[in-house]
Amino acid sequence: MQNKVVIIGTGNVGMSYAYAVLNQQVFVNELVLIDRNIKDAEGEALDLEDALPFAPTSLRVRRGTYRDCKDAALVAITAGANQAPSETRMSLVQKNAAIIKEITKNVMSSGFGGIILMVTNPLDVMTYVAWHTSKLPKHKVIGSGTVLDTARLRYALGDELKTNPKNIHAYVVGEHGDSEFVAWSSANFSMGKITSLVDAKRRAAIEDGVKNAAYDIIAKKGATHYGIGMCMAHITEAILGDADLVLPVSNYNEQAGVFIGSPATIGRTGVKKRVYIGLNAKEQKQFDVSAEVIKSAIKTVI
Repeated sequence: MQNKVVIIGTGNVGMSYAYAVLNQQVFVNELVLIDRNIKDAEGEALDLEDALPFAPTSLRVRRGTYRDCKDAALVAITAGANQAPSETRMSLVQKNAAIIKEITKNVMSSGFGGIILMVTNPLDVMTYVAWHTSKLPKHKVIGSGTVLDTARLRYALGDELKTNPKNIHAYVVGEHGDSEFVAWSSANFSMGKITSLVDAKRRAAIEDGVKNAAYDIIAKKGATHYGIGMCMAHITEAILGDADLVLPVSNYNEQAGVFIGSPATIGRTGVKKRVYIGLNAKEQKQFDVSAEVIKSAIKTVI
């Protein structure tokens, strides 16, 4: 199977993802764009083509159809209604579930057998909808999960501790939404515990900032897309490069019966295995509550 990636949805998120792929040495040799607005998809493909002479790798970009999904290694779904200012992700559940069901059926009708990367909100619910509709093995359906939230957390902690965010080892887990939380008990910087380095008041402020970052950005500019675009490129690199990276993607939790953001090893076959981080009693309760939020939403659309 070639490293062909199909992006469904040529809006801000889809194109930020495409641009991130072009600007990094991601293992992609063909990028196919699909959108209901054919002219927009064609225009985006042409615009991206102009960047190829200066891209770090060689790849082909074009507008395509669902037939192109047949031999794709990865289909990234970014289409759906956008979150409006003051609107929660969960408020999109009904309208986006209908869109994702239709898209997934079209993808699978091509004979697709690769990996689905879901980005449409409410993320964890839509990941479940895509799995349920596609009938693909659970490990082949992945949501972007709390990768973006974790990136926001690590940046904030890096700023707080005056260090490169890459030195921070901490995760946001649970729903990609209002019930997500920081697993502080397992958060580390170098050999030290974050809880010993950052006081409770600052940790609470940082966690609140992470949880509400999307609301702030949407209120100021109407949408979030650069951050998630980079996260998608990072997930794609982990998959196609068979990197065995541990990322807090939305993956299937057998105990909860839902797709939910938690660390997992990612490679060419999708989710290779879940990585269990130690949660204290309070955090485990938060995780269970978050899973119930996702489960309740799923019941309204399945």
